[in-house]
Amino acid sequence: MKDSVIVLSGGMDSTTMLYEYKDNIALAITFDYGSIQNAEEQIFASLHCRKLSIQHLIIPLDFMHKYFKSALLSSPEDIPTINYDEENMKSTVVPFRNGIMLSIACGIAESNNLNRVLIANHSGDHSIYPDCRPEFIESIAKTISLGTYRNIEVFAPYTNLSKKKIAEKGNFLGIDYSETYSCYKGGRLHCGKCATCRERREALLMAGIPDNTKYEE
Repeated sequence: MKDSVIVLSGGMDSTTMLYEYKDNIALAITFDYGSIQNAEEQIFASLHCRKLSIQHLIIPLDFMHKYFKSALLSSPEDIPTINYDEENMKSTVVPFRNGIMLSIACGIAESNNLNRVLIANHSGDHSIYPDCRPEFIESIAKTISLGTYRNIEVFAPYTNLSKKKIAEKGNFLGIDYSETYSCYKGGRLHCGKCATCRERREALLMAGIPDNTKYEE
């Protein structure tokens, strides 16, 4: 039964979820909030929705780029490529991004008589991104359920999975991960050096999956 909305970035995790739950997904939403990588991500989000014949919306959130502070909303030069400690990585946090996206996706779900919102946060996000942590997801899920007539469910089954495990799922589903986008630098090719490029490479290597991503280096 197609009763779900998915928040789809076009990266590895949400694309895997798109394929895993394709039989339940009525609508995919990609948010354009003015980040460096949005344009490249949208290419692949749209590609996979076309392949699966899933309706796809791209919703602009221009106010985030205008009023929020984050290296992801600035320029590629502001993205750290060395010393990936927690303090450096905090510069890539877009404040309350998932909270905003889940709230909008929830409103769209209720408006379309759908019952669930899917989001692909995972365990590798927890230490840096407050709105990816299990306690946040649990809390906002309760709020969204209480705040909707349909008691919309937030479904986040990857919350405690590693990116390696997600990659293994995607490989089993036959996903070509070169048709996804992860790079924080936002270039046509992945830079291979930023945190998400490194995480992507490591996950595919650990999962024993050939990495067909085209990197600059």
